[in-house]
Amino acid sequence: MKVVVQRAKRAKVTVNGETVGSIGHGLVLLVGVTHSDTIEDAAFVADKIAHLRIFEDESGKMNLSVLDVGGDILSVSQFTLYGDCRKGRRPNFMEAAKPDHALPIYEALNEALRQKGIRVETGKFGAIMEVELINDGPVTLIVESKEKAGNK
Repeated sequence: MKVVVQRAKRAKVTVNGETVGSIGHGLVLLVGVTHSDTIEDAAFVADKIAHLRIFEDESGKMNLSVLDVGGDILSVSQFTLYGDCRKGRRPNFMEAAKPDHALPIYEALNEALRQKGIRVETGKFGAIMEVELINDGPVTLIVESKEKAGNK
């Protein structure tokens, strides 16, 4: 599992002109799932994201988590994170999980975040979406599941 984490002042996702998810201050997650990802990977990533200290404290240091600041999360499925651009000019998406495997893992990530008390809004899995965000900082990180990140 690979997740691009962006600190946001606000964000929203629309499908066919209709807003399907929006947040104020918090995080935008672009979530990619690969074939070997499991529910345990989703739980690991959720815990890592919930406790990432990427919000400023009163001294201006990145010392606070989304939990600490009471932020929200906008989670958007993003199979293109597993696009391989090493050969040719067209990305190869062979490493991206098929929807029947990816959807339950994506939903498990969102539910694990909700279980921690975070309000989670989502896009629409598999849809063509427009994502708008006001990036805060900007602060953008990549979080990977335990096996892919070298068990860190």
